[in-house]
Amino acid sequence: MSTLYSGGLVFDGDGNISEGQGVLVEGDSVARIAAIGEFDGYDGDRVDTTGGTLMPGMFDCHVHLCMDASGDPGTVMGKLSDAAITMGALERAQINLKAGFTSVRDCGGKDYLEFAVRDACNKRTFQGPTIHAAGRMICMTGGHGNRWGRIADGCDDVIKAVREQVHAGSDFVKIMATGGVMTKGVNPEDAHYSPEEMAAGIHEAHRFHKHTASHAQGRDGILNAVRGGIDSIEHGIFMDERCIEEMKESGTFLVPTLAAVKNIIANKDNGIPAYAVEKSLRVADRHQQSVRMYYEAGGKIAMGTDAGTPFNTHGDNALELKYMTEVGISAKDALISTTGNAADLVRDTSRGRIKEGAFADMLVVNGNPVEDITMASDKANLRLVVKYGEVV
Repeated sequence: MSTLYSGGLVFDGDGNISEGQGVLVEGDSVARIAAIGEFDGYDGDRVDTTGGTLMPGMFDCHVHLCMDASGDPGTVMGKLSDAAITMGALERAQINLKAGFTSVRDCGGKDYLEFAVRDACNKRTFQGPTIHAAGRMICMTGGHGNRWGRIADGCDDVIKAVREQVHAGSDFVKIMATGGVMTKGVNPEDAHYSPEEMAAGIHEAHRFHKHTASHAQGRDGILNAVRGGIDSIEHGIFMDERCIEEMKESGTFLVPTLAAVKNIIANKDNGIPAYAVEKSLRVADRHQQSVRMYYEAGGKIAMGTDAGTPFNTHGDNALELKYMTEVGISAKDALISTTGNAADLVRDTSRGRIKEGAFADMLVVNGNPVEDITMASDKANLRLVVKYGEVV
């Protein structure tokens, strides 16, 4: 089975946008990209993209499929059975796909329940996005995420915790470098793991070919993670010039998750714990400043939302692109962050770009999103979602 997409613009995931191109999909992959005239005589299925743009499926590099985006999602999840959590995670995965996110990276679930959802989607048993899952996030005693994470203290225990995630089947390893907004009694500015503990965990994950992510909000914790060799800094709220310099030198990705704090503040009177509201109000301006600084310095950014946190709903992920442009990121670079850059972060060369040989995970949106980001960030402008060559 083959389908030819033509008539509109093509955004390739690396920042290039072209017209007059035809994209031929055969089976689940892109077979050929050429000037439309070269497809004269083609008599298979066609999709007319006139007035719109064909682009790679989007990739959210920071979601929590087990969390429902209620005012206090951790408490809600704690009251549910394993079966209910798993079914909810599957439903939210499929909501992400229908919203244009053909890949997601789950940055911490509960007791590996999300692995069943990942495996079902990745094996194509159920329709859903491609899922990369961290399993249990690794944190210190009393640290951010300790309610559901793997608590580990000292280098040897951190190494053991990493090995447990590898053994369980994690696609990458997440280590908590600092306090955070959604854990009571911790300060986002505080470094949690020592430099030695961070480095030990990161090295062990890399030894088993897993990329690494670190929840890192405070300056010192960010530096501990970067100096230990982390692949991505999640949030990066209190970055300073030293952080930016060392992250750029190391090629570290920033995953901003602007939506997380923004949604807590916008819904502060809707059942969100008071401590989370207080911390969100305290960090909001600094968060936006840090993201802007890293972008202006030329740092690598991959899009992520923290979907599942309070009122940060699965299916509205693309609003993050609009939030990114509001802090000064160009529409083109925001789109790169959720396509080519995101694929690079998770080391997936088969997605994130419209190129021959890549999987046909694609979108058709209205207009030109490089000129107007709302063509991608507003679901009303989403014409078509394609996963493995099939229309979702």
